[in-house]
Amino acid sequence: MVKETKYYDLLEVAHDANESDLKKAYRKKALRLHPDKGGDPELFKEVTHAYEVLSDSQKRSIYDTRGEAGLSEQGGMGGMDPQDLFSQLFGGGGGLFSGFGGGGRSPGPRRGKDLVHRVNVTLEDLYKGKTTKLALTRHVICSKCSGKGGKEGAVKSCSTCNGRGVRVTLRQMGPMLQQIQQPCSDCDGTGEQIDPKNKCKVCNGKKVVSERKFLEVHIDKGMKGGQTITFSGESDQSPDVVPGDVVIVVEEKPHDRFTRDGDNLKIDVEVDLLTALAGGHISIKHLDDRALLVDIIPGTPIKEGDIKVIRDQGMPSLRHHEPGDLFVKFHVKFPDHLDSSSVAKLEKALPPRKPVEKFSKGIVVEEAELLELDARQQREQANHGDDAMDEDEEQPRVQCANQ
Repeated sequence: MVKETKYYDLLEVAHDANESDLKKAYRKKALRLHPDKGGDPELFKEVTHAYEVLSDSQKRSIYDTRGEAGLSEQGGMGGMDPQDLFSQLFGGGGGLFSGFGGGGRSPGPRRGKDLVHRVNVTLEDLYKGKTTKLALTRHVICSKCSGKGGKEGAVKSCSTCNGRGVRVTLRQMGPMLQQIQQPCSDCDGTGEQIDPKNKCKVCNGKKVVSERKFLEVHIDKGMKGGQTITFSGESDQSPDVVPGDVVIVVEEKPHDRFTRDGDNLKIDVEVDLLTALAGGHISIKHLDDRALLVDIIPGTPIKEGDIKVIRDQGMPSLRHHEPGDLFVKFHVKFPDHLDSSSVAKLEKALPPRKPVEKFSKGIVVEEAELLELDARQQREQANHGDDAMDEDEEQPRVQCANQ
C-alpha cells in the first residue's frame, strides 16, 4: 500500500500503472498544461516532477513507502528542469506537440503578451466607417544601453538563484516536507544582478523605457461589436522577447432608435391612427445624412405591431458593403379624446361593430362602467404592471363584447 497518492493523482493514473501508462498520462497532461500552449506553469512543473519520480523505479519505491519526506531524505526532491525532461521525452520532430504541427519547445525567443484595448464606437460609425487615433503607453528597448541594463559586463547572473530568478525552500509540515518556490529577492526574480555604479542612467537597469505611441485605427463599414483589429508586434518590448500584438476590440454602443441584427436594422415607429387607417407619410432619419420618406398606402390599414421591410436600407456587409434590410415595427397611437360628432362618420367609414354576445337565461347580465385609474392605482400599475402582464400572458384571455 502506498503512503501518499499525490503524484499518482497529478498524473491521473492507478498505483500499479506501468511505464507505458505513465508516459501516456504525462503526454496527455502536458498537452493541456504546457506553458507554450497557455497552460499553468506551476502545475506543469508539478506534473513533470511527479512523472520524473514515478518513472524512476528507485524513486518510486521510496515515494510509495515513505512519501515526499522519504524522497527529501534521500535527496530526490530536486530533479531536473521540467523543460529539459520534457525535451528529452518528447522533443524533436514527432515529439509532444507533433499533433500541432511541430516538435517540442521552439528554440527561438519567447513571445511577449498581447495588449488588448477596447474602442467604443456608435452605430453611425459602423454604418459609415471611421478612422480614430488611439494613444497607448508601452515599454521599448532602452536605446542608451541597447537593452543591457548597464555598461558592458555590468550585468551578471544572480549568484543566489543561479540565474533562475526563483528560490526553492523546504518547510517541515509535521511528517511532510513542503517545497516552496518564490521569486528571488536578491534579483527581484530577473535572474540577473547589475552593479549599481554601472547601471544605465536612462532606464535605471530595467533595460526598457516607457514610450507613448499613437495608432491610427480604421473602423471599416459593416464591422460588428466584438471584432478585432490587430497591430502586429506593437506591444511591449523586452530583451530576447518577440513583442506581442496590440489588439483593438470593437465595442458597439447601444443606439437610441435602431437595433442591429447582423446586416439588418430594426426600428420602432409610432404612427397616428389616421395615418394607420387612411394612409399618409412617415419619415425615418437614417444613420448617415439621409432621411427616408415612407409612403403608407391608403386602403391597407397598419395594425399595432405590424412589421414591414424597406429593402437595402440596413447595415453594409463588411467585405463587399452590400446593404441589408431595414425592418419597421409600427405602433399605432390612438387619440386621447374623440368628438362625439365624428362617431357617425366613423360608423360609415369603418366595418360594422361586432354584435354583443348573447347569453342563456340562467346568466344574469349587469351593466358596468369603465373609469379612469386614480393616482394610487396609476402608481401601483406602474410599479407592478410588468409583473402582472407577465403572469397574464400565461392565463387564457377573456374577450369583452361591444355594446
